[in-house]
Amino acid sequence: QVQLVESGGGLVQPGGSLRLSCAASGSGFVILAMGWYRQGPGKERDTVAVIRSGGNPTYADSVKGRFTVSRDNAKNMYLQMNNLKPEDTAVYYCNVRTPVRTYWGQGTQVTVSS
Repeated sequence: QVQLVESGGGLVQPGGSLRLSCAASGSGFVILAMGWYRQGPGKERDTVAVIRSGGNPTYADSVKGRFTVSRDNAKNMYLQMNNLKPEDTAVYYCNVRTPVRTYWGQGTQVTVSS
């Protein structure tokens, strides 16, 4: 079993920055990939960034050049978000893919507003 806890969301003005964190806990699992997804008001859940174990990260076109995903060890992941825009407002979810199943965190709200 894998537990995911996100943190770092909040209210920020346009042009501001936030850093989201995702901590994965549990034992006996292999991570194939970790990723950030988001769901804005009235929208589908979309991919923001994915980082595969041993691979390069990939980003949605809408966040390229502004967001950076990273992992500091096998189980922690971060999303540095710069130059935030109102359209980035959403609940951001951490996702972990293992050979057995995919896990989701509870989500953290990011609101970009003046």
